[in-house]
Amino acid sequence: MTHAPVPPGATIGFLGGGQLGRMTAMAARTLGYEVRVLDPERDCPARYLANETITAPWDDADAAARLATGCAAVTLEIEQIPRASLEAAAKLAPLSPSVEAVYVVQDRARQKAWLGSNGFPLGPFRIVGDATTTGDAVATLGKSIVKSAMGGYDGRGQVRVTRPDEGRAAFESLRAPVCVVEGFLDIATELSVLVARRADGVAVAYPTSRNVHTGGVLTWAVTPSGADASLESQAQALALGIGEQLGIVGLLAVELFVLQDGSLLVNELAPRPHNTFHHSERAHPTSQFEQLVRAICHLPLGAVDVVRPAAIHNLLGELWQRGAPDFGKALAVPGVRVHLYGKKESRPGRKMGHLSADGATPEEALDRVLSAYRALTI
Repeated sequence: MTHAPVPPGATIGFLGGGQLGRMTAMAARTLGYEVRVLDPERDCPARYLANETITAPWDDADAAARLATGCAAVTLEIEQIPRASLEAAAKLAPLSPSVEAVYVVQDRARQKAWLGSNGFPLGPFRIVGDATTTGDAVATLGKSIVKSAMGGYDGRGQVRVTRPDEGRAAFESLRAPVCVVEGFLDIATELSVLVARRADGVAVAYPTSRNVHTGGVLTWAVTPSGADASLESQAQALALGIGEQLGIVGLLAVELFVLQDGSLLVNELAPRPHNTFHHSERAHPTSQFEQLVRAICHLPLGAVDVVRPAAIHNLLGELWQRGAPDFGKALAVPGVRVHLYGKKESRPGRKMGHLSADGATPEEALDRVLSAYRALTI
């Protein structure tokens, strides 16, 4: 099927006005598009880049319909949007990714079941619906993580357990009707791949990013990842295969575990821009945010080769507990930039911004961004 390019001046609708919506809106503006945003927060980060902001909860299907009315394309920056709202938007404008793709990914249990049924490699897991079966799953899997199937992000909505009684208590504490119990793995490193795909099936995969998390929240990421050519090729092919099977239009981030024996397993999927590819603004000719706009507007996809190594470090709300950080200290480090999201309220664990750095090597880029972060904490 031929899809006509969406011309500059048309309006793109965003389901979500957080930092990902904000940065994608910047790219859309650069390409000449108008922007409309729906978000529950009146002062969401993307508000100041939008022609219009609709303030409404995610489950307001009428608001989703208002967002889509007159839009040439609608996309999202958060997958936890009720199906009724997705369907309401999709009736009035092309929604990318599709309702079905988002529906599969937004629930961890559905996502795991879909990946497994389609033959993609996963670690051991169980889908559970009560405390007793959760305890049984932990007895079988051993040391595990119990995760709520819906919601939960950046380490929230999950509990680490070792014994069956801890598993039962974890299910009760999460107060979720369905959870996923994932057995611990012997992980060597964590990688991610970002796939961009158009409606006509044309797709590209960014080189892998190497990522380090603390308490379930991304701390830093760097590209090139240092993966050898075979692992790099395997990771990209796996991500492209998932994107094709899901029929993704837009972006799909595939988080991967590399085990000590070299095997590669899928951790989680995200059908949107991803924290681990914020360095794409520095490392690649085409950032993930511009690439999303290109993909949903049926434009040629941009180049994704690494032109210069780059790294990022997240800035969480803890840094603001003693007042605004002195970002001049970070900017004094060569190659470092500061990216702030415009959030009015800081709180522990909240992503307020990130640092990025480039370098002649991945090691230099990472050292620069780590040095800049340390300077902010002194």
